[in-house]
Amino acid sequence: MKRILFPTDFSDVATNAFVYALELAKIMDAEIIVLHTFQMPIIDYQYFPQNYSQLFDSFELATFERFKDEIPKLRTLAAERKLEHISLSHKLMDGDLISNIKDCIVEEKTDFVVMGTAGASGWKEFFIGTNTGDALTSVSVPLLSVPLEAKYKKIDNICFTTRYRDKDIKALKSVLQIAKLMKAEVKCLYVQSLTSDVNEEKIEAWKKLFADEQVTFFIESSEYIEETIIEFLDFHEIDILAMANYKRSFFVELFTTHLTEKLSYKTDIPILVIQEES
Repeated sequence: MKRILFPTDFSDVATNAFVYALELAKIMDAEIIVLHTFQMPIIDYQYFPQNYSQLFDSFELATFERFKDEIPKLRTLAAERKLEHISLSHKLMDGDLISNIKDCIVEEKTDFVVMGTAGASGWKEFFIGTNTGDALTSVSVPLLSVPLEAKYKKIDNICFTTRYRDKDIKALKSVLQIAKLMKAEVKCLYVQSLTSDVNEEKIEAWKKLFADEQVTFFIESSEYIEETIIEFLDFHEIDILAMANYKRSFFVELFTTHLTEKLSYKTDIPILVIQEES
């Protein structure tokens, strides 16, 4: 059975992402591992020599009590969606979130990670400096980042952006495997500018390689790459944007430009990040 790791701080953002984790678990016939991490406070023990251990014991107990109280809420949400049969296990870990995620992936043999993204500028926060953004380049399995504004509905269309690099082939294959489970179509998008170095031979080789897959290749000629991608997502009613993780630098640049305001209406699209081949 496959395993989905769901890191949570029990916020509304995380709870919203949990719905996606549940629905993916149903589609993938997977179980969910709920991970909550906490970091012990940094205290100078020389000022609290006698109460040092008591302070930590109290902190750990409070964290455990909150964890214990929040888990039934997730089970209730599962029952409301008639997904109470989805197996849930729970891990409470001390330490850095990203390190714990990476450890869990290895220890629990996790196949997928689902996390929430907060903020009105959800994509910007996702790619610039947040825990989810950090996880983006750290984890070795597909990661789905779910904005608070996203409301789950059947996934019909997935957009995979590419520059036709050889290492993108593995990422596209992973996206296609996920799409098959969702019964979704994949639209592979390449925005070709005047400086693009991808030739027709490369594109035809890809089409031949994926001839038997449920994927359609789109080439949009434009010098306005960012705007073209956004327009494509809107016009084709894309439900998930997928990419290999090397794309982070591109989106960091994107979300530090004037285009951020233009993107405000598209912050409801989850982003699927596929670990690129090293």
